[in-house]
Amino acid sequence: MASMNVKKGDRVVVLAGKDKGKKGEVIASMPSEQRVIVQGVNLVKRHTRASATTQGGIVEKEASIHVSNVAHEDPKDGKATRIGHKILEDGRKVRVARRSGEVIDR
Repeated sequence: MASMNVKKGDRVVVLAGKDKGKKGEVIASMPSEQRVIVQGVNLVKRHTRASATTQGGIVEKEASIHVSNVAHEDPKDGKATRIGHKILEDGRKVRVARRSGEVIDR
């Protein structure tokens, strides 16, 4: 299983597909399938049956998108950037935006 640079809570830009250019937050990441779910991106309609808790009908929800089709959003200018790693003075290893050098990890 290959590791992914994208984690839950990251801000990303969609690079390819019908939602190219859209920005959103990663709701879930699936490293085993190399896929992520981005809020407001790749919306699909699901016909759901009514249950005791939910009402039936056509529900719009986010479908997963391959991790190669998203890139991190640069904290400075909001454009797509690649990721580098850097070890801080206190010994923490953090992810860094290659475009601006800003630290991405909180």
